[in-house]
Amino acid sequence: MIYLLEDDDGIRELVIYTLKKTGFAAKGFAGAGDFWKAMKTELPELVLLDIMLPDEDGLSVLGKVRKNSRTAGLPVIMMTAKGSEYDKVIGLDSGADDYLPKPFGMMELVSRIRAVLRRTEKAQEQEQEQKQEVDQLGDIILDAGKHMVKVNGIEVALTYKEFRLLQCLMKHKGLVMTRDQLLSRIWGYDFDGETRTVDVHIRSLRQKLGAAGECIETIRGVGYKVEEN
Repeated sequence: MIYLLEDDDGIRELVIYTLKKTGFAAKGFAGAGDFWKAMKTELPELVLLDIMLPDEDGLSVLGKVRKNSRTAGLPVIMMTAKGSEYDKVIGLDSGADDYLPKPFGMMELVSRIRAVLRRTEKAQEQEQEQKQEVDQLGDIILDAGKHMVKVNGIEVALTYKEFRLLQCLMKHKGLVMTRDQLLSRIWGYDFDGETRTVDVHIRSLRQKLGAAGECIETIRGVGYKVEEN
């Protein structure tokens, strides 16, 4: 099931029609109120989310999806008339899995949906394989099975992407991970070379880890690595 939150009736009807014709079950919502009601009864496989909405900003909706443990890993594709690099970065840094500026072709949308679903399925399989693994780096303990990070015994609340980023760096302790490698492993592809989103997540991760975050080293012009303090 795919949920579409889009207030433009024409776009919403066309997208839903296309999705159903290409084999997807889909529901459309003109406002955030009806969307949230549906989310309480049935979770979709993916959400298509417009930024400009009449009752609640799309970025606000995305933020709530990412903060709720029940929906934190739900793939989200942003759809918006705003096509500037700044808006794209804001959407991706807020936790979107992909960004599609309007106007867009229906077949491109279907292709993006399938790509995101493939990446999500692969990530879930990898997490399932690693669910019993517990990694430690100095004062940091990462429990993949419980999806939990503790620093000096105190649990630290990380977003889904921050958790994956820390996990990837800890798995490759002592090795330099380039920004492109991190984008590919955590986000699934390179966002057309946009690497600022990695820097934003690293900065947030360091802040949340406190003094323990000093283990994340910046390798100027290349990327990042973690080492024991």
